[in-house]
Amino acid sequence: MEENKQLEEAYRLMGLAPMAEKEEVEKRYTTLLKRERARQKQSASESASSEGRDEPEFTKITEAYRYILEYEDRKITEAFNQQEYGKYGGMAEKAQKVDHFWRYYKFHTLGAIALIALLIYGINSYIDHREHQKYLASLPPVDVHVSFFGTFMLPEGQKDQTAVNAALLSHFPEWQRVDSTITFVPQDDMNQMAYLQKAAVTLVTEKADVYIMDRSMLQYIGTQGVLMELDDKTDIIKGLDEKRLQKLTVTPGVLDETPGEEHIYAIDLSGSWLDKELPLLKMDLFAGVRVNSENPEKALQFIKTFASAIK
Repeated sequence: MEENKQLEEAYRLMGLAPMAEKEEVEKRYTTLLKRERARQKQSASESASSEGRDEPEFTKITEAYRYILEYEDRKITEAFNQQEYGKYGGMAEKAQKVDHFWRYYKFHTLGAIALIALLIYGINSYIDHREHQKYLASLPPVDVHVSFFGTFMLPEGQKDQTAVNAALLSHFPEWQRVDSTITFVPQDDMNQMAYLQKAAVTLVTEKADVYIMDRSMLQYIGTQGVLMELDDKTDIIKGLDEKRLQKLTVTPGVLDETPGEEHIYAIDLSGSWLDKELPLLKMDLFAGVRVNSENPEKALQFIKTFASAIK
């Protein structure tokens, strides 16, 4: 009741009918504001006592104007809340608070959720890494690490090199473990440069013992001084067809060699046991030993074993 009386008094002070439209209130206040400014200009030449009588009256009009606007805003808000949250009945107030919280703190909440998800992912990744490290530590040491470079792919449905490693190890019963990696590089592809960049990084970061390459990658790797010279490995090359001895010239400046001098850096193993039994999609099989292999003797034994079957 008190609110109704204050509202009626506010409309009366502004000279409006009760519950006049908001547009009328705005228009009426603009008119009264112009009149007040005109009076203030006129009173500038009059006594201060006459000014004092005008100011309190317009102050009340302004207060009435603000009171009416606040009432209108409350009506709109209440109508909106009734439409949005009235369906929740007695839980309407709580629903409204939750909705307001979500509107104001949505991005903060989503950010916190994302942060928690990242923390969980990081923790799980760390645990998985530790478990993988424990698993690797439990395995016997690697006798030879073989790295495939070029058009080599696992058959459809095969996810890792387990079958490849088993096929390689089967020819060396005295060994405990052979490990392998595959770096796919197409021989003719518009994005070949990107694959070659990846291959270059792999050559620097992963030191294999044996490289098995297709023809394109043999030229790429063999000319960079990465492979061991096989000219004096007579137990390997003796009796092999000259066509199987892959001679290359290392790019000048890579090694301290005379430019233009050729050396044997790889053996063509096509038609060998390796070619027939290796569970990989492939084109060529050129095998060489890394110049700074950690297991050079076993790496040479690897090539000798497969080369001996084609002599």
